[in-house]
Amino acid sequence: LLCRVQRAPFLSLAPVTMLFFSFFKTLVGKEVVVELKNDLAIRGTLHSVDQFLNVKLLQVTVDDRENFPHMQSVKTCFIRGSVIKYVQLPASEVDTELLQDATRREMAQQKQN
Repeated sequence: LLCRVQRAPFLSLAPVTMLFFSFFKTLVGKEVVVELKNDLAIRGTLHSVDQFLNVKLLQVTVDDRENFPHMQSVKTCFIRGSVIKYVQLPASEVDTELLQDATRREMAQQKQN
């Protein structure tokens, strides 16, 4: 499953960000692939995520070693949320119905306010 989080500075996305934050917290300990805006794809075990969607990965590997040879020695990394383009998640760990329902509830609540 591929998850893309885009931020728009002119919209109030606090509830949506919190939804993703809560969702990503459930994936701690799972293997994910984080693709950065510079096209570097980093595979590792999700160790932590914060409210800014910054992530810390353990047991890091890079798929494209040829273009990013300096990353071969990196075993742990902290990734700022604003440089993340995509996060690939294990499909078996994602309950899409639950996520869709939570998103609908969040958006309905936001419209009421």
